[in-house]
Amino acid sequence: MLSVPRREVTVSIPLRRDDGSHEVLIGHRVQHNFSRGPAKGGLRYSPDVTLDEVRALAMWMTWKCALLDVPYGGAKGGVRIDPRIHSQAELERVTRRYTSEISPFIGPERDIPAPDIGTDERTMAWMMDTYSVQQGHTVLGVTTGKPIALGGSLGRATATSRGVAHIAFSALADRGIAVAGSTAVVQGFGKVGRYAARFLAEAGMRVVAVSDQYGAVADEKGLDIVSLEAHVDATGSVVGFLGSDELDGVAMLELDVDLLVPAAVEGVLNATNAPRVKARVIVEGANGPTTPEADEIFRSNGILVAPDILANAGGVVVSYFEWVQANQAFWWSAEEVEARLATRMDLAWRAVTEHARRLGVPLRAAATALAVERVAQAHLLRGLYP
Repeated sequence: MLSVPRREVTVSIPLRRDDGSHEVLIGHRVQHNFSRGPAKGGLRYSPDVTLDEVRALAMWMTWKCALLDVPYGGAKGGVRIDPRIHSQAELERVTRRYTSEISPFIGPERDIPAPDIGTDERTMAWMMDTYSVQQGHTVLGVTTGKPIALGGSLGRATATSRGVAHIAFSALADRGIAVAGSTAVVQGFGKVGRYAARFLAEAGMRVVAVSDQYGAVADEKGLDIVSLEAHVDATGSVVGFLGSDELDGVAMLELDVDLLVPAAVEGVLNATNAPRVKARVIVEGANGPTTPEADEIFRSNGILVAPDILANAGGVVVSYFEWVQANQAFWWSAEEVEARLATRMDLAWRAVTEHARRLGVPLRAAATALAVERVAQAHLLRGLYP
């Protein structure tokens, strides 16, 4: 039963373009499981969206929520659209029509969307407003990842990165590596990688190389992350950062460092380059950056891999905090949010590592097994109706 989504909705989205022409887009929302609570998951806008992809991501969210002991099941949404070639007005019309079509199936007690690829806090504001207008009153808890002025949570924007950093520190300690003075490489300088690099540097690590889609830069003494952020804001890329060396983005993954954080796209660590990876610890900031073949190579080489289902779960944890705050109409300080996030990530790390030792399996298998076990237990306790 857990292998089959509980509900799948596919809708057509007629769009009136700014030039007066019309097109019909396709949107999906998949709700994988409700055994532990309402469904939770992001909404992505991408020309590559398919129902199969959304199904897989919804199931992934079920396991991630269970692993972090967040009282949600998994869901995911997607619209097949390239947001880069549409105006803000067009994207607003798409969002509001999509929300209107799926509104009977979402809500604070049913399914709570959040931003994902191609969407942001503005998208969530449009969704919240559309749903609220249909309900006849403001419903702040219907989405998370909203602007602070509309019930968003402090700390939400950097939550995934903070979670990555917390898991990285725990993983380094597990290998007996002191955080201060250790070295790191961060692949990707977007929503996750940028702040992960900042938090690692603030903790005393030397971030010796970072990359984005345009290239990579390196400095064996450690990059000045604050100055690099300013450079990226000014130029749009890490390339050309003053005082750094240009580096091939693929070769960067093979540098001899203590920590490697792949925080870009999937499949970057594979059977081809895994034998040359020298990092002692890998913490997955992206979803699916390591192939199964690479996983086996890392295991045989004694490299510790903190899996994505655990490492990048900080975002869903603080989304849960945002939902709780909205339902209570009581907002927490940034310090409270970050302290509660640290506690959740630490508890999850300990649960996964203990499960791994008990079963004699890698962290990825332990994390998945623990998550599935929790969902199955909830399902069995509830029973089957009718």
